[in-house]
Amino acid sequence: MGPKTSEIAAPVRSRIVTLHEKGESYREIARKVGFSFSAVRYVIKRFQATNSLGNEFRSGRPKKLNPTQERSIVRNLRKNPFRSAPSLADELASTSGITVHPETIRILLRSAGLHGRSPRKKPFISEVNRVKRLKFAKEYVNKPSSFWQTVIFSDESKFNLFGSDGRGYVWRKKNSELEAKNLLPTVKFGGGKVLVWGCMAAKGVGNLEFIEGNMTAQMYIDILRTNLKSSARKLGLQNSFRFQQDNDPKHTAHISREFLRINAPRQLVTPPQSPDMNPIENLWSLLEVAIRKRKISNKADLKRGLQTAWSEICPRVTAALVDSMPRRLQAIIDAKGMHTKY
Repeated sequence: MGPKTSEIAAPVRSRIVTLHEKGESYREIARKVGFSFSAVRYVIKRFQATNSLGNEFRSGRPKKLNPTQERSIVRNLRKNPFRSAPSLADELASTSGITVHPETIRILLRSAGLHGRSPRKKPFISEVNRVKRLKFAKEYVNKPSSFWQTVIFSDESKFNLFGSDGRGYVWRKKNSELEAKNLLPTVKFGGGKVLVWGCMAAKGVGNLEFIEGNMTAQMYIDILRTNLKSSARKLGLQNSFRFQQDNDPKHTAHISREFLRINAPRQLVTPPQSPDMNPIENLWSLLEVAIRKRKISNKADLKRGLQTAWSEICPRVTAALVDSMPRRLQAIIDAKGMHTKY
């Protein structure tokens, strides 16, 4: 008897043997196929003993799916990893007349190294913006720490009153969460309840401003007029700061450019679809976690919770985030302008 593991599908057994014949170790093969060291060793030893990739004879109910059908199901899922096990079972019934329980499909997928996971949410990156991201990263990756110490990072973010905007699952292999096919593209600010503007630098957080209604370029200027220089003084930067913002049309409108030309002449405009270039995005995540720990029943509670959580962010956190800028940019270069872990 072999090790007590989930049945390994024929395509995976074949891959295990092929990788072994290429000289890869059991441990490396196990990592690639998503099975244990002992399961991989068992498949290889049994192949060496029998020269066969087939299953051993066993009594009991025969499998409903033959190897060809198993490969077809796995192949179809890889084309669209967001498909559910019930939908694959329904398709199998309609095309071949074979009825299987969705759990049978899930077992097959897991045996092929595919596991249901919540998809990472990342902004869609167009080819034009991929090139812009790569160019920006190459231009700034070697800037010294003293450069980043002078940057005030800014952004807007949305917080829902009651939980998230919904959650789905994607079937993927281990360590493949950043592959394009496994990502869930996002659009900023859809269906939000509370919108905020905030800024930060290495020495701490600046002001947090709540935005009422749909933001316009004029509203953006009013926010900057009220908050930018006071935040700079709070952060010890006065007029020596570089102001970072993204390429949002409200930020790059003519009246916004004119205001910034006078009030923040040194600017750092990051490319579109590049939240991983802005460490303040990590602060939004911290706020989200903090407010979900509080009892929030209305918009006023949410605002108070956000303001309190914002004021509790310590300079050690912001300093570490700013220190990560060279690593963030190098990750973008390594990814050729596509998604990174940040």
